[in-house]
Amino acid sequence: MARPRKPLLSRDRIVEAAGALVDAEGLDAVSTRRLAAELGVSGPSLYNHFRNKDEILEAVADAVSARVDLSMFDADDPRDWRTALHDWALSYRSALRAHPNTVPVLARGPGRRPAGLKVADAVFGAMVRAGWPPAQATYIGALMRYFITGSALGSFALGFVDDADAYDPADYPHLGQAHLLADRREQVDEGAFETGLRALLDGLTVQYEAGAGRNGTTAAP
Repeated sequence: MARPRKPLLSRDRIVEAAGALVDAEGLDAVSTRRLAAELGVSGPSLYNHFRNKDEILEAVADAVSARVDLSMFDADDPRDWRTALHDWALSYRSALRAHPNTVPVLARGPGRRPAGLKVADAVFGAMVRAGWPPAQATYIGALMRYFITGSALGSFALGFVDDADAYDPADYPHLGQAHLLADRREQVDEGAFETGLRALLDGLTVQYEAGAGRNGTTAAP
């Protein structure tokens, strides 16, 4: 039997094509008509795999979540809870930075997305195993998600224009170097993230050592 000229349509092909559109043009660029044209198929054929555009975008977002390293939360991993959170945060942010247009979908929470739920389950389980009470483990998971997704929503450095005249010292006496920030985006944004992450983990460590992480129960949140 001769091979078809084009690969058979599948969920993976649809998600890959939709993800490329989202990365290139944003969430609004995705439509079933546009995807069908990109894939060289008829529009109705997409509905054999997804009910609507929202389901496709959820799958695109979940594909990003699937790229996040969770190995540090394995029960046999030697990293302590603080190091595990730190390493996971870097991996999570790296995935979001590679696909920033998906952040608004991811920021809504995992919903029914399998990879997103695995992330939530891994973080919660690791914190409870470390001795955090279930309620605190839930708060930590929420706090980390707020911080990481928030950091991926935009760039502080790019919020300033590359024009020294925009920052008249008579009006803004402390912004004389603000026009240089855009050129130093990587340094500023990475430094801000690491500073915030370290402060967040320092604060959690103080709580843990004061007795917050001494519960040992494993009930669900």
